Amino acid sequence: MLALFDLDNTLIDRNMGLAEWARSFVRSRSLPQATAAIISERLRERARPEDFVDLRAALGLGDAPGDLWREYVDGIARSVRCFPGTREGLEELRGAGWALGVATNGAGDIQRAKLSDTGLAPLFDGICVSGEVGVRKPERRLFEAAAAECGVSLSAGGWMVGDNPETDMAGATAVGLRTVWVANGRAWANGLREPDVMAPGIVEAIEALRRVTV
Repeated sequence: MLALFDLDNTLIDRNMGLAEWARSFVRSRSLPQATAAIISERLRERARPEDFVDLRAALGLGDAPGDLWREYVDGIARSVRCFPGTREGLEELRGAGWALGVATNGAGDIQRAKLSDTGLAPLFDGICVSGEVGVRKPERRLFEAAAAECGVSLSAGGWMVGDNPETDMAGATAVGLRTVWVANGRAWANGLREPDVMAPGIVEAIEALRRVTV
């Protein structure tokens, strides 16, 4: 059975890691402390190399945008942490015969750096990053590519675990996957088709998969 996982704020706490990195970055540049919140807000939804062109100008920095991006990639990879119980749960799924994959939006260098530095990369049969395949969730081709990286056909079915109602849940449902939504303290948005399973966090999401007959 195939299980695809989103990365940011599903397997790892990106929000906390971003806030930690922003505070460290502000200290290293002797910027006002309040600047950390501005940086976090600008990068909260997604971070791309071109974002650092605007941030460089807004903060009055002399660094080249490419250098700032590389500093961000290295720093955020060191700052993010897995949610407690993530590694153990994934190991149990692998032991139960599941094929595990990552299906994530983002730039390849930063997403792979996060997976490497958190020690999660070896637990997956395939890793699919939108920046490397040229298409983003909720597009079908991203899910197809992720399944293929795991050596499985999307037509065989499976599950998608993620925190985003539109890109993860609606996208996966449209391609025939069953879904587990990781709530992380949020309520489901009214008007959207509900996922197959709603889980408070990643540990409960993995536990729901373990109850599925492989």
